[in-house]
Amino acid sequence: MFISDAFAQAAAPAASGTAGLLNSMLLPIVMIVVLYFVMIRPQMKRQKETKTMLDSLAKGDEVVTQGGVIGKISKLGESFATVEVANGVELQIQRSAIVQVLPKGSYK
Repeated sequence: MFISDAFAQAAAPAASGTAGLLNSMLLPIVMIVVLYFVMIRPQMKRQKETKTMLDSLAKGDEVVTQGGVIGKISKLGESFATVEVANGVELQIQRSAIVQVLPKGSYK
């Protein structure tokens, strides 16, 4: 009397096979493309620049290490570099620990 009858609603028609698949795969594909351009590509570019900088090191270059030590390269090996930080004080470091090459004359 006071309660009305409840009827089940008809089921929605099934989505077409190709349109449903396209819609469900579009978001992950867009996310992967955005991730590539925002994260992966800039990091690859930075790695390439660092490799180029490390390959072009030469004796006499003024450099900064990861620890913030500034010095002039006195000897250069395949994987190590000797950096003179003061008169008669030399540090042997890995080439990969060099993060920046300073302009000539900035270190005295």
